[in-house]
Amino acid sequence: MRNQAEKILILGGAGYIGSVLSPFLQHQGYEVKVIDICWFGNYLPKDIPVEKKDILDLEISDFEGYDSVIFLAGLSNDPMAEFSPRSNFIYNTGMPAYVGFMAKEAGVKRLLFASSCSVYGYTHNSTFTETDPALSNYPYGVSKLQGERTLLALADENFSVICFRQGTVCGYSPRMRLDLAINTMFKNAISLSEISLSNAKIWRPVLGLNDLCSAYHLALQSSLSGGHVINLSSFNTTIGELAQELSEYMEEVHGKTVSLCDKKLQDYRNYKVSIEKAEELLNYQPQQSALTIFQDLSRNLNRFSDFENERYSNIQVFKHHMKQNPEQAHLLV
Repeated sequence: MRNQAEKILILGGAGYIGSVLSPFLQHQGYEVKVIDICWFGNYLPKDIPVEKKDILDLEISDFEGYDSVIFLAGLSNDPMAEFSPRSNFIYNTGMPAYVGFMAKEAGVKRLLFASSCSVYGYTHNSTFTETDPALSNYPYGVSKLQGERTLLALADENFSVICFRQGTVCGYSPRMRLDLAINTMFKNAISLSEISLSNAKIWRPVLGLNDLCSAYHLALQSSLSGGHVINLSSFNTTIGELAQELSEYMEEVHGKTVSLCDKKLQDYRNYKVSIEKAEELLNYQPQQSALTIFQDLSRNLNRFSDFENERYSNIQVFKHHMKQNPEQAHLLV
């Protein structure tokens, strides 16, 4: 058990995940500071210090005195990566390497990196472990995989690196996103009484925000040394099964009849993952199901019911940011 008064620096800690994880860790007794460029605003409690700054402008001195660094920053999904492959590789591959180097030089003992199960690309009805090949051919998955590798190369007995390959994260956050699988389905079920699927047979590992917070807490408490890649999900499901469960939930709880539309398109991401390593190394025991995630979204519906607000879509906010900051046009391809 590690000292609960540890100092934690969370990079990108004002985003969708960070807006839940940062106050969660503070509540657990950690001393938390967030550095975030705040493209998506700041919805954190006022007692969490936030420094608005580009992570690429940080120096070694910014990391001194921290026990652990959590890296949640970078571009967060395929649409952003495909809109700007150049900035995708800068922020998802180059920036983790830069942060890892500075953190290690500053004497930080542990770095947790938010990677993605997207690194697995398209698999054929297999449940992938961390030792199975990661063969993504698309910018986002490739950049996350290379980000992992740059950090793992820095790991040793004095600098622990844990790369969490996260499933599709979902649930309510004060910095809400409606461009994530379950969240998008929920929005469309409420607003359109319809759920449109690209392909109902596609597999996804789903990760609820509460389970994610639990895993990061367990990692901070652990005595793991060296470098580790760890899959993280709450459960595996097909998109079609998820949509059917949501349709039944909408009928029962919201009194809505929701139709399902399967476009049967080819999807280049299809994967389910094993979490045995997380269970063995961290004693990770996911608690969330599709039902508990639906219930979480329903409880907080009045907080994000302005469905057309562009702040709920990362790609829309990113495009708007680039339009308003033409001096950063060099990041676009």
